[in-house]
Amino acid sequence: MRGRHLGSMITVAIAAAAVGAVISASITQTSGQGQNARPARIEGKPNFSGIWQSNNEAAWDLEAHAARPAAVTQQGVYPYDYARVPAAPVLALGAVGAIPGSLGVVQDDGHIPYKPEALEKKKENAEHWIDRDPEIKCYLPGIPRAMYLPHPYQITQSTNKIHIAYSFTNTARTIHLDKVAPPPDDTWMGHSVGHWEGDTLVVDVSHFNDRSWFDRAGNYHSDALHVVERFNLMTPDIIWYEATIEDPNVFTKPWRIAMPIYRRVEPNMQLLEFRCNEFVEEFMYGNLRKQQLVKHWEGETMAVDITRKVPPGDAFYQWYGR
Repeated sequence: MRGRHLGSMITVAIAAAAVGAVISASITQTSGQGQNARPARIEGKPNFSGIWQSNNEAAWDLEAHAARPAAVTQQGVYPYDYARVPAAPVLALGAVGAIPGSLGVVQDDGHIPYKPEALEKKKENAEHWIDRDPEIKCYLPGIPRAMYLPHPYQITQSTNKIHIAYSFTNTARTIHLDKVAPPPDDTWMGHSVGHWEGDTLVVDVSHFNDRSWFDRAGNYHSDALHVVERFNLMTPDIIWYEATIEDPNVFTKPWRIAMPIYRRVEPNMQLLEFRCNEFVEEFMYGNLRKQQLVKHWEGETMAVDITRKVPPGDAFYQWYGR
């Protein structure tokens, strides 16, 4: 009796395993078919639809740079640039707050052609990174910065519009492939109008305000910024992205960046929200509280006391406007 019961259990187990294998194979095939079913072209043009993400160090600094201990540093024991140490606000981050080295994504000679006075402002921006970088305040990233922030974004392509939804701060832009009226005002993300040159998507982006940066190194522009992007499918899962940047108020000549952008190919990949507006409320507005909320932090190796302050006079408004 017990033997018959054991045999029955074995039979059920084998049957269940067989069914499981069939279901697993079916899911795998369906997943594969989902990838293969994606139309390679839309009305004869490459299909960029999908979720994409860059994989480089451009978000830290577009130009080639050595690894650095932090985005904000101060003089150490020796008065040399290579001997600088992390500044107090980022000291506790250790290696997490360090900047990885990079060969850079700026093409040709590898340098951004700043006018002399603009280069001084760029250096000043870097020194005051915590107070000035729009990314820290969760402001919209602008173009081309949105394309290489370390966050994914989703491209949805139709015949006359291409929509890009960015995870960072839930922003988006539409690339118009048809004729549209110009925008009524300048914006963070600009106004994108595209056309095809063979299999290359060319996007002309204009009507920017002057508030976004290109990276965390203080590279910036004015409201005269003009960007021309080029999207090429190297493979079904790699876009070769180029952007030519022109701003006669800041640069002596146009310059260009280039990089690969990779498709996120996980079977269950989807774009998730990164609502950083909520994350930076205390950073942005905590100094306006009647009673300071965040005052003290203590770890095993250090204790940090925080004193919030309100910038005086017009500087108060300028801090929020940057």
